[in-house]
Amino acid sequence: MTPGTTRVVCLVRRPDGEPVPGDFAVEERPLPALGEGQLLVRNLYMSVDPSMRGRLETTEKHYTHNFTPGSPLDGRALGVVEESRCPSVPHGTFVRHQLGWREWAVLDPADTDGTGRIDPGLAPLPTWLGLLGQTGFTAYVGLTRIARVRPGDTVFVSSAAGAVGSAAGQFARMLGAGRVIGTAGGPDKCALLVKEFGYDAAADYRAEPVREALARLAPDGIDVYFDNVGGEQLVAALHALRTNGRVALCGMMSQFGTDAGRRSADINQLIQAVLKRLTLQGFIVRDHDDLRPEFENRVADWLRSGRITACETVVDGLDNAAGALLSLLDGGNVGKMLVRLAPDPS
Repeated sequence: MTPGTTRVVCLVRRPDGEPVPGDFAVEERPLPALGEGQLLVRNLYMSVDPSMRGRLETTEKHYTHNFTPGSPLDGRALGVVEESRCPSVPHGTFVRHQLGWREWAVLDPADTDGTGRIDPGLAPLPTWLGLLGQTGFTAYVGLTRIARVRPGDTVFVSSAAGAVGSAAGQFARMLGAGRVIGTAGGPDKCALLVKEFGYDAAADYRAEPVREALARLAPDGIDVYFDNVGGEQLVAALHALRTNGRVALCGMMSQFGTDAGRRSADINQLIQAVLKRLTLQGFIVRDHDDLRPEFENRVADWLRSGRITACETVVDGLDNAAGALLSLLDGGNVGKMLVRLAPDPS
């Protein structure tokens, strides 16, 4: 029987400073009636992403939309089709889509993400939102198409214990990097980078200035910087990069929030790009969907062979979803942050 309502996470108000639990609420909302050609999907897992922090603010980003107070959040999710009025997508099909932050979703087949269908026989379901999902795809595009990692390169990744960073370190190693260096917050995460994620060395950005850490860990300089943070770490990389080095600008988490100390005027440091003939290129991963088949085949093979590791931090229940987001923004995750909404039937 088709449910008439679904529980959703709503934005109650825009944060005044850093987000707090009271900015969010779980509410019961009507579920649209299933129309011809549509799918009723029971969400199993949903993605919690750093980019959501910017969507809580008032300034619109050109590549997406911001959340609206009083309305449900949305984001990447994975679920199972419980009722289908589309013959090409039958009951029991696993699909990815953008209507997360709710337990049930009514979708048009065109709303599904990429190819839409997920094969749980190829990799476990959570992996399709992490290492084989947009997270891993972001790391892959940044390293292969934007930074053009070459055999023997020294690669530096910021926020290396996060979802994209933990993938980027492992992918860089598989692509032939000679040395891979990452930063993370705290000694436990730094140890994990070396033990689990293929990094040769790691620096705790809370305990040591990143510029000093790079001088110590890469005294001959770096060839590639995969930037998830911006700010101080980007400046440190500019000084550490060798002539003709490449920078993949993936995210600027240091630029969100109200902490003025994280918004330093580092633009003057860009003279390093001139002096060293550096290439700095920002990218939005959805512009590179032509690479997705190559990415999925290649990374699935790396996973099957045990050459890379999928890592997720999983929180259970929609009632704990806002807390998962706040934990992510405070560095409480290792690897991909997910919320499990229902038992995994695969």
